[in-house]
Amino acid sequence: MKYSTYELLQASADLSIFDFISIGPKGPIHKRIAFQETIIPEIYNLSFGDINKIGEYDDFSVSDNGDRDVILATVANIVEIYLMKYPNRWISFEGSTRERTRLYRMAIGINLKELSVKFDIYTQVGGRLVPFLKNMPVDNFVVTSKKP
Repeated sequence: MKYSTYELLQASADLSIFDFISIGPKGPIHKRIAFQETIIPEIYNLSFGDINKIGEYDDFSVSDNGDRDVILATVANIVEIYLMKYPNRWISFEGSTRERTRLYRMAIGINLKELSVKFDIYTQVGGRLVPFLKNMPVDNFVVTSKKP
């Protein structure tokens, strides 16, 4: 993506969890991205949210810290790092709300040309995976590394 990313990432040894700090007007906010195995082999769910003051994960929180584009670019960077280690895996994700899914659709659409160099990006339509196209209605996304 065309935006800077947060570089101070902390990751678990197997890269299933990444933590970073959002910096903005509301101060530092602890963020977490987790990859969890699904019942379908080689498909992993990406979840993303804030870690609150008592250490609980919250994917419905709205931090509004003024760094949305940096955060989304950081998520894309983390997906790339994860898929470099696990190139045969597919990552499935959607927003915790329809509004967030729409935000992801818009961000992917705006950056589709650049993201398509690194990733094959799909969405589900009628139970089938189809290549994602800018502005198409989506419920979720499935991405994998671009194969040579």
